[in-house]
Order: sequence, then C-alpha cells, then structure tokens
Amino acid sequence: MRLGAVALIVPDYDPAIAFFTAIGFTLTADEDQGRKRWVTVAAGATRLVLARADGAAQRAVIGQQFAGRVGLFLETGDFDGDAARIVAAGGRFEEVPRRESYGRVAVWRDPWGNRWDLIQPA
Repeated sequence: MRLGAVALIVPDYDPAIAFFTAIGFTLTADEDQGRKRWVTVAAGATRLVLARADGAAQRAVIGQQFAGRVGLFLETGDFDGDAARIVAAGGRFEEVPRRESYGRVAVWRDPWGNRWDLIQPA
C-alpha cells in the first residue's frame, strides 16, 4: 500500500489551483462532476485533492484542518527559491528558517491559513 492523496478543503477550486501551480505543483486532474470537480495537484508522487468546501461545517474548518498544528510537510532541494515562490503566490512564513538535525526548516501558512513545514533535508 501507499498513500495516494490527501484532501485539502479550500474555499474554491480556481484560486487553489492557481496557488499550488504557482509554487511548483502540477495540476494532475480537473474533472467536472456536476455539482463539484475532481481536482488534484501533485508534488512528486504525492497528490493533494483540492476539495471545495460544501456547507457551513466544511467552510468552518478551512485553514484549521490540522487543529492549528503543522499538518503538511513540503520537502525541497531549493529552500530559498521555493520560499520565494510561496511568498509571491500568497503564502506567508511565520518564522525565519532554522537548522534542525533533519535539515533546514520553516513554518509557513497557505492563503487559507493551513500550517506547513518547508524542509530542505540535511
């Protein structure tokens, strides 16, 4: 087995597609299914399903899908270049990069408030 995809609830499809493709993800699917779309973006072998919030309960968790914790970990071989792309696309860093035993890392938020780590492995 392998984990093929993780769903990320977003307010709308097109701004999410624009953000993720601007930071280097590849749009791998955008299929109209009537009242919703099947939208996936990929970074390497991992896909995110961009799921438009449906109803008040789902809209309420946008940006809080991991209860305020870092819930997504994006690895890079070009920390500075990817950090610049993230900021230019609308993400924001909460801290300056730091060195840990596992590499260079900094916490950032996507435009909807979800917390991510950007990590350049040691």
